[in-house]
Amino acid sequence: MSEERKTKTVSGEIRPRITLTANDYERLSLLARAAASRMPDVASVLTEELARARVLAERRLEQTVCMGSEVEFRDDTTGKIQTVTLVYPGDADISQRRISVLTPVGTALIGLSAGDSITWETRSGDVKRLTVLQVGELRLA
Repeated sequence: MSEERKTKTVSGEIRPRITLTANDYERLSLLARAAASRMPDVASVLTEELARARVLAERRLEQTVCMGSEVEFRDDTTGKIQTVTLVYPGDADISQRRISVLTPVGTALIGLSAGDSITWETRSGDVKRLTVLQVGELRLA
């Protein structure tokens, strides 16, 4: 990953730069504010991700995880590969592999591009690392 694709967080951790469509950025900002009182930890992480995002006007970004994207990623700790669709909370259904952006892994995935890796924390406090392998077509808008 090139240096221009990395950003440093307040804690000094180097994270990949994320890119969002203007529509996703706007809707996710509203969602983060709405979730702040019920899910402060996840809402805070989502807000941090949004703060470092590069926002583009285009509708769809090639090989970038947008809302509704199908994404294949690898858990770098276990080597397990999963394919999921990233959705808003009301559309989440784990049996259909649709995960909410308000889950720790969903928040970690948003805005990443194929080849990007990121460290994220599970709800139980475990630190994991994932790598986006492929971003497929838009499944839900």
